[in-house]
Amino acid sequence: MKIEIISADDAKRLALHNLHSAESRTGSPKKKLLDIITTLGYIQIDTISIVERAHKHVLWTRLPEYKNEMLDELIDKDKKVFEFWDHAAAYLPMKYFRYSLPRKKMYAEKYKHREKKNKKLLQFILDRIAAEGPLQSRDFEETKKRGLWWDWKPAKEGLEYLFHTGRLMAKARRSFQKVYDLPEKVLPADIDLTFPEEEEHSEHLIMKSIAANGISSEKELTYLRHHNRASTRNVLNRLLEEKKIVRVKVTANGNEIYYSTEKMLRVLSHPEISSDVHILSPFDNIVIQRKRLQNLFGFDYLIECYVPAAKRKFGYFCLPVLFGDKFAGRIDAKADRKTGEFRIINEYLENNFKSDDKFKHLYRDKLAKLAEFSGCSEIIS
Repeated sequence: MKIEIISADDAKRLALHNLHSAESRTGSPKKKLLDIITTLGYIQIDTISIVERAHKHVLWTRLPEYKNEMLDELIDKDKKVFEFWDHAAAYLPMKYFRYSLPRKKMYAEKYKHREKKNKKLLQFILDRIAAEGPLQSRDFEETKKRGLWWDWKPAKEGLEYLFHTGRLMAKARRSFQKVYDLPEKVLPADIDLTFPEEEEHSEHLIMKSIAANGISSEKELTYLRHHNRASTRNVLNRLLEEKKIVRVKVTANGNEIYYSTEKMLRVLSHPEISSDVHILSPFDNIVIQRKRLQNLFGFDYLIECYVPAAKRKFGYFCLPVLFGDKFAGRIDAKADRKTGEFRIINEYLENNFKSDDKFKHLYRDKLAKLAEFSGCSEIIS
């Protein structure tokens, strides 16, 4: 079967296509935002806010006019986005809701012993929300009953169990804490709730990954996602036979096989390459798969907030700096919103990157914009 051969530079362009094409999106800012979330397939949520929350930073990178109210409206008012789990906690397009059902079923089966041991507590939570409306974990602080849960208070763990099994949803977040409600109160009336067959689910994961990433290897297609491996391989072969996808090799990456589509590869017929600077979140969709990042860009990146201080090379919260299709360096930064100071703790350039006046100008301009977005008025270095 035919294999498309592309250069390393072409592979980078495909991987960055959705970042660099964001400027060409049309419509209202909120429509653009929904388009971005749908194309990427997910936006990761993370608790760390050293610079800015991960989902805000990722969306702002692609939509400079991003405002939190836009996302809030897409979730609560328009019911076009929902919160659940992708490879991690994430915001997902509502049109993909039914593909969250297999993981919910898996979770319920895997942890059914918790259900059995805590039936009364779980029913108590559901009854309260049914009677009182949306609630947060703090609304259950008076609950004294102890059950066989993890280290968190039992009601909090019960809420999360019901969330992961699909019997509760996150209607919104307040002070970054979930507001739980019954699914029938959160979901749009016309939502498709049919449970996807295994091969249908596999095809969704494959096509979603290619649309988001340009090219993906087999492991990248299902990275940390719940799926049936045999089904995924069967579907890959079927999609190849149906010519819905194509095999791709990158000249610099040996025998690694990637998958893409003819439509996506047509991007390469347009030679324009963005020369903008992007200061990315450590949880940005482009950098979250570290091995892929190393293979395609030669960029060895690790977020070091999880590394003991003595072993850190670059700092607690280093942000990758992208210049066009090359990673120029990384900066360790912290936004102090109380004082309005955006602190640059350290700045590093990659050994193979040569800075020039154009890069310096674009970098300083983007740094100022990131500081402002993070709630700071002054850069301190």
